[in-house]
Amino acid sequence: MTDNSELQQARVEPVTSWSKVWLIPLLALGVGVWMVYHQLSQQGPMIQIEFRSAEGLEPGKTKIRARDVEVGLVKEITLGKDLSSVLVTARMTADAAPLLTQDANFWVVRPKVSLSGISGLSTLLSGAYIKLEPGNSSEQALQFNGLDTPPLTPAGAPGLHLTLSSGQDFAYAAGDPILYKGMEVGKIDHVHFNVAERTVYYNAFIQAPYDKLITTHTRFWNISGVKMDLSAEGVSVQSGTFQTLLTNGVTFGVPEHLPQGEIVKERTYFKVYPDYEQATAPDYKFSKEFLLLFNDSVKGLYAGAPVTYRGLNIGKVLSVNLPLGLPKAYLDTHYQIPVLIALYPGLVGMSDDVAGRRLLVEQMDEWLQNGLRASLGNGNLLTGKQLIELSYAPTQENDMQLAKVQDYRLIPTVSGELSQLTEKFSALLDKFNALPLQDLSNNVNDMLTSSAQTMQELQTTLQDMQSMLGDVKEQKLISQLSATLNSVEKFAQDFSQGSSTQGDIQQTLQQIQRTLQQSQPLLQQLNQSPNRLIFSGQGEEPTPKAKGAQ
Repeated sequence: MTDNSELQQARVEPVTSWSKVWLIPLLALGVGVWMVYHQLSQQGPMIQIEFRSAEGLEPGKTKIRARDVEVGLVKEITLGKDLSSVLVTARMTADAAPLLTQDANFWVVRPKVSLSGISGLSTLLSGAYIKLEPGNSSEQALQFNGLDTPPLTPAGAPGLHLTLSSGQDFAYAAGDPILYKGMEVGKIDHVHFNVAERTVYYNAFIQAPYDKLITTHTRFWNISGVKMDLSAEGVSVQSGTFQTLLTNGVTFGVPEHLPQGEIVKERTYFKVYPDYEQATAPDYKFSKEFLLLFNDSVKGLYAGAPVTYRGLNIGKVLSVNLPLGLPKAYLDTHYQIPVLIALYPGLVGMSDDVAGRRLLVEQMDEWLQNGLRASLGNGNLLTGKQLIELSYAPTQENDMQLAKVQDYRLIPTVSGELSQLTEKFSALLDKFNALPLQDLSNNVNDMLTSSAQTMQELQTTLQDMQSMLGDVKEQKLISQLSATLNSVEKFAQDFSQGSSTQGDIQQTLQQIQRTLQQSQPLLQQLNQSPNRLIFSGQGEEPTPKAKGAQ
């Protein structure tokens, strides 16, 4: 039997509420909190971009990239308040927050094919995306206006911005190249039309280091397409690069007669000239206007046509048929067409300043008194363009009746070479029409009739002469034939029977026959013994014997 004292007393321990199983959900909760914190710490601000269209954009798929690095994702696309645009809401990364400045640019990158090249081919597989181009501003922004087309010049790119303008009808487009000696050094960034001035201005950008080529004496000119020039030296064809054959283009340089000038360091205005000749021509600032009144046709004479003296360019035409308010209609018989020209003191050997212009006005009075006159000349026979030629001609009393018209000094005009040629040709036609053509025609007809009769008589005479010659030839042939026949007859008589010739022949033949009969025995012996002519007197031929034989 067991003793109760030996029994051990039971140990009672309190039960705890903590279990190791709770470590798993606590660990999962910590990971989740950390992931949320990491996600929130990596997220950047939410921005809105306004575009005209949402073509190619999808919420949750379209990405925002900067320098080909993903910096955001499109979250939502809604219509704008005015229903003319769309609002794209995107979440940016924290790293992209410093790029969100007020001058930052956004645009949609899509495949694009143009004359200047092909871009956005990578989006054919990946789809369109929004590209972010950082700006230079230090102020942050969350609202942006998207661009329809990407900017041609990145913000902050080293180089020089210029303003160009051209008075020509052609217009440059954004992206057209700016070349220097055939190498592309810049582009037209933007085109702006000033309605008030009715002038097109072009914002151009010259890349560094080529911006150091732009100086205060730089000239720009057009090199679009192909230019063909027909001159006394032949035909010359000029063109730019292959790109400028398809699009427009501009080039620049410093004319040889000018120094290089100072380098331009800020935005400056430059004029684009139509061609190289006009761009490199001296730019004279002072001129004086003069008026011409023409009786001849001014067809082919336009504003800008040159004014020349003995082939030298001394000015240009400013206006044709200038409205002077003269009390005459265009269709009046004595209406004179007013043409306004400008002469440059610098082109006539004077100084290009106010003193040179004053001297030109004073000298013009003396030149006009000595017979200086203006006329129309041919500038190009193929195109029919005309120009103004100044030359000295004999003066007339009525040349100086109109000294001035509305404060314009008048230069008397004379008929040009073409008009003089036309007048001479007209006078020649008048003299030709005054000739007695009917009488002359009748005389010519009579002369032709007499000539025909004379020719017929001459033909008859020739036929008679031919007949007479035929008779003469025939009689001469008959006499020659008769003489020949007489000779033949005489020869035949000589050989006829009973003639002396025939007797001689017969006697000769008889003698030949007797000789042959006498020679017959000798011929027989020779036939039998041919050696008889050598061994005469022996009956037999000698037989050869041996030595010592008898």
